Amino acid sequence: MRVNWVEQFLGDGWKVHPAGGATGEAYIAQQGEQTVFLKRNSSPFLAVLSAEGIVPKLLWTRRLENGDVVTAQKWVQGRELKAYEMKESRVAALLAKIHGSSELLDMFKRIGNEPLTPYVIVENLRRQLQAFQIEDETIEQGMGYLLNKLETVLHEHFVVCHCDINHNNWMLDEEEHLYLIDWDGATVSDPALDLGLLLYSYIPRHEWEYWLRQYGVELEDSLINRMHWYVVSQSISVLLWHFGRGQFEQAEQLKDYIKSLLDD
Repeated sequence: MRVNWVEQFLGDGWKVHPAGGATGEAYIAQQGEQTVFLKRNSSPFLAVLSAEGIVPKLLWTRRLENGDVVTAQKWVQGRELKAYEMKESRVAALLAKIHGSSELLDMFKRIGNEPLTPYVIVENLRRQLQAFQIEDETIEQGMGYLLNKLETVLHEHFVVCHCDINHNNWMLDEEEHLYLIDWDGATVSDPALDLGLLLYSYIPRHEWEYWLRQYGVELEDSLINRMHWYVVSQSISVLLWHFGRGQFEQAEQLKDYIKSLLDD
């Protein structure tokens, strides 16, 4: 889907340029004072996210002859959150809104999304390790930890998790409205998956209790153990992602981080 093709799709008078991103499937299109954000094959529940004000407003959806779907969203003038702003109550409030959305969860269930359970995560990691034929002491220790704690972190309450709560995905517009964008990797799982990644990445340990109260839960041993388990599993997953792309320096850095988690 090249820029020229997008211009033909929109018709005359539009100026189009890539919006960046890992997939290369996103574009910004301008005509006069109108600016829209275009994306091919974005999240199938974008309409629900838009209706709940979690992402910028969805303007239209069109299906192409080859079956691909193009969505257009209102272009929002704004900025990404800074890392230190992840401590703020509005971040906790929006994540609580997402995790508490029955509409989002129902939409996920309708499209046949199976929950990402600890069992599924461990099996996925095992397959990746076999495919890469990796033998590494730190990864083996991490996998041993995941298997040893597997039964203790099972949780029956599933929500829609974003799975990539990096501060770059939180956008604040000119009217101070907060959005969480880039939903391509979202899934149904234990809310501890999102919470662990956010707290370990951005919130000092002594502030966890206060932040979680703003989110709406208490800091209990069960939540601490589940968050820790998911952070270890996600760290191994990201390590393997870097390894698969030949990014060995980043993989080594993650090994050091996994060691620190296992010593925690």
